[in-house]
Amino acid sequence: MLRAIELAKQATQTDDVPVGCVIVKDGEIVAESSNMKEVNNDATKHAEMVAISKATQVLGNWWLEDCDVYVTLEPCPMCAGAMINSRIKNLYFGAYDPKTGAAGSKINLFEENLFNHNINVVGGIMAEECGALLTDFFKKKRLK
Repeated sequence: MLRAIELAKQATQTDDVPVGCVIVKDGEIVAESSNMKEVNNDATKHAEMVAISKATQVLGNWWLEDCDVYVTLEPCPMCAGAMINSRIKNLYFGAYDPKTGAAGSKINLFEENLFNHNINVVGGIMAEECGALLTDFFKKKRLK
């Protein structure tokens, strides 16, 4: 999660919302990204989506069944769907997202047996640190 937080901080340099994501397999980082929506002018460039795409290239397979995702913010429905379709094993996230969170805050796409693949989900990891990044970012945006 510490690396995901570093990536989230980097996102603010391009005026992207500070979210960072790391994908790990066998204890090694295989892919990582921060949000890249602003820099790419593309709504699908969430940190998780970019990291999943990179992981599939690195591993040569879209099945990421032995991989764990660490992300600083509870995934949205798009990212949750991508994780389910990629067969991610475990999801660990930081801050909860009451507006668009798809791991229980707004909806729960990770509910057991809802789809053909179940992902183990643990939320609230370093939630204060992850949440502070977002709070500070949006506070500065409102001042502008």
